[in-house]
Amino acid sequence: MKNVRAAIYGAGSLGTVLGAYITKNGGQIDLINRNKAHVAALKEKGATINGTVNMNVPVKALTPDEMEGKYDVIFLMTKQLFNKEVVTMLKDYLTEKGVIVTLQNGIPEPGIAEIIGTEHTMGCAVEWGAALGEPGVCTLTSEPDSLSFHMGKMDGITDEQFRTVKEILELMCPVHEEENLIGARWSKLLINATFSGLGTVVGGVFGDVSEDKDARKVAIRCMKECIDVGHAAGATFVPVQGKDITKLFYYNGALKRTFATLLLPIAMKKHRSIEPSMLQDLKNGKPCEVDAINGVVCEWGRKCGVPTPINDKIVEIIKNEQEGKLKCEKANIRFFNHLL
Repeated sequence: MKNVRAAIYGAGSLGTVLGAYITKNGGQIDLINRNKAHVAALKEKGATINGTVNMNVPVKALTPDEMEGKYDVIFLMTKQLFNKEVVTMLKDYLTEKGVIVTLQNGIPEPGIAEIIGTEHTMGCAVEWGAALGEPGVCTLTSEPDSLSFHMGKMDGITDEQFRTVKEILELMCPVHEEENLIGARWSKLLINATFSGLGTVVGGVFGDVSEDKDARKVAIRCMKECIDVGHAAGATFVPVQGKDITKLFYYNGALKRTFATLLLPIAMKKHRSIEPSMLQDLKNGKPCEVDAINGVVCEWGRKCGVPTPINDKIVEIIKNEQEGKLKCEKANIRFFNHLL
C-alpha cells in the first residue's frame, strides 16, 4: 500500500474526519476541497476533530486547481448534484487501474459507472456522521465504537483493487465486505431517508426524530415505505452494524408498528447527535441533495408502482425550506398528520 496514491475529493465534514484518521494512523492521502478557507486552515493548522473524539492531525490539503498527477484511489465525497461534471473531470486523474470509491448517499454507482466504467467503480456506505464547524474543524457525531463502512464493487473490480481500498479505510474503522452492494445502498438509503430527511424537516439531529413521539410515528412509516419500495425494486436489505433492519422495523399490523416505533430511540442511541448533511447545507445557504435521498425512494416507487406519500411529503417540505417558504422547525411534523 506504500506506493498507492490516494485522495479524498470533496473533503468536507466526513472527508476531513476520514482523512485525519487515515493520516494519523500512518496512511498518505490528499484532502481536496473547493472551499479555499477550509483548505487554508487545514494547511496551516491541520485537521481538528472534536465531538466524540479530540485530535489534531497535520494533513495534506489542496484545492482542485492544485491537483497534479494521477491517483490509484479517489474517494468521492461531494454531493451528487454535480456528479456528471465532477466524475468526468476526475476520470483524467485516475491511473490505468485506478478506482473511484463513492461514499455518497443514495444509489450513485450506476451513474458513475456510465462515465468511467464498472471496472473503475466501487461503492461504500458510511455508517457514521460528522459536521463541519469553522474552517479546518469538524465534529464527529457518532460514538467511536460505532464507526464502520460497508463496501462493495461493480463488475470488473479485481480482488487487489478491493483489498487496496479496504486497507486504506481500515486505517479509520472496520470495513464490512459487501457482496450485495445494492442491498447495502438500500439499507443506508432507508436510514438517510428517514433520519436525515425528517431531521431536516424538523431542523434537528437524528435524536430529534427517534426520541420525539410525533416524529417517531412518521419515521416508522417512512422506513416501511423504503422497505416496500426496495423490495419491489428487487433489493435485499443487508444488516446495518449487525442489525437486521427489515426484521426489526418492518410491520404489517398495529402491534408490530408500535413495537418498532418504541425501538427507534434505542437503535439510534449511538448516532443520536448526527446532524443531517441536508440540514447543514440549508443552514449554509446551499442546495441540498434531497432528490438523491428521499427523491430516489419516490422515483423507484413510481417505477415499481409503490405509493410513497411520506417520502413525497418530505421532499416537498425540504424543497420549501430550501426556497425559504418554510423554516426548519419541529412544528413541520404537523404536515404529516393526514398521512398517519
